[in-house]
Amino acid sequence: MAASLVALEAFVLVALGVLELANLRSIRLTMGLTTSAFFLVAAAGLAWCAWSLWKVRRWARGPVVMAQLIQLGLAWNFRDQPTTLIAIGLAAAALVVVAGLLHPASTQVLEEDARLDP
Repeated sequence: MAASLVALEAFVLVALGVLELANLRSIRLTMGLTTSAFFLVAAAGLAWCAWSLWKVRRWARGPVVMAQLIQLGLAWNFRDQPTTLIAIGLAAAALVVVAGLLHPASTQVLEEDARLDP
């Protein structure tokens, strides 16, 4: 479940990056390009971590938890109207991912991966 939600988050970041590119204006070209690049690089990182979690790679848990903590902070900033529903969605997704990663069954599987690595 956590890997699937992280993959969905990566997809949303790709969409945001593409939308930012689609709305480039010459007056804010630098800001638009760097924002798009940030979204796309973050999406690639999250997608890689989601794939690694799916393949039971222990190292991916740390970056994903950090991304979820950042997402919780972003949700807190969006808590007021008119973005309250966005905040609820961001917070809910982040909490489900963190709960999934910290669930005892997930921890056991990820720790088994660490014991199997040479």
